[in-house]
Amino acid sequence: MQKVGLVVGREWSFPPAFIEEVARRDQGVEAEFVSLGGTAMDEPIPYAVIIDRISHEVPYYRTYLKHAALQGTTVVNNPFMWSADDKLFDASLATRLGVASPKTIVLPNREYIPGIKHDESLRNLRYPLDWRAIVDYIGMPCILKDAHGGGWRDVYVCRSMDELIHHYDDSGLLTMIVQEFIEFEQFVRCLAIGQTEVLPMRYDPKERRYHVEHDHLSPELGQRIVNDSRTLMRALGYDMCSLEFAVRGGIPYAIDFMNPAPDMDINSLTPHYFEWAVQKMADMAIRLAQRERVPVDPRAGAFLVGRREQG
Repeated sequence: MQKVGLVVGREWSFPPAFIEEVARRDQGVEAEFVSLGGTAMDEPIPYAVIIDRISHEVPYYRTYLKHAALQGTTVVNNPFMWSADDKLFDASLATRLGVASPKTIVLPNREYIPGIKHDESLRNLRYPLDWRAIVDYIGMPCILKDAHGGGWRDVYVCRSMDELIHHYDDSGLLTMIVQEFIEFEQFVRCLAIGQTEVLPMRYDPKERRYHVEHDHLSPELGQRIVNDSRTLMRALGYDMCSLEFAVRGGIPYAIDFMNPAPDMDINSLTPHYFEWAVQKMADMAIRLAQRERVPVDPRAGAFLVGRREQG
């Protein structure tokens, strides 16, 4: 019997539904909550697969998951890539891959931890910032947001340079990006699983709400968004993620896809899309658990290389 472990936070609807669905399939795989209480450096990992839903907020879990990956456990999502990911990297990656992305600039932090002496520790920084050049490149209005954030926290729509500087001055220790604001005609959030399965959903960012509408995209636009999502997922090596596209002039701009622990709650996804998520996550977990488990060769230094799905 192969084991799939779940590392979860406050979510209540997805974990039991997923565990029950894996058990219902009766394919020699069982799912359960991972139980942790301190991890030794030579401690064996009993799981073929671990689904990570919360390590971005619990650092000990991330440390454990990297230990598990070294022993050949497939961690969804790759903890090494997730640790290295940020929104400027994502924008640069999308551009290199030919996926439309808003113009993006990452800014130096407004504040620093104690011990950073500005005239000694920050000698590589030019100061003051050239706000005029930043605005000329990005345009107005623009978006200011945390380069490592999610859940719509610390996101500001700025309609003037003064407003941009005001929110930047309040950003504290966060590393912020400034991004072109896409005045969209359509907004799509995709749930992507296993680097192959992509569900484009109509999403209202003002209401923070999904709408179950199966024909909200033309066949051509829908296929382009699916293809772009697969391209980004494979490049990042992620096996579950949500990707947001703002459609302007018929072009889908990938505005945010650093969401490796996507929302899978039944109340927000709606029962219809929740069922899809549970089914596809069970498909993927069982498939990965049934593969041969091969410990990582640390001499190869390939921790950041994400697994590639076939088919």
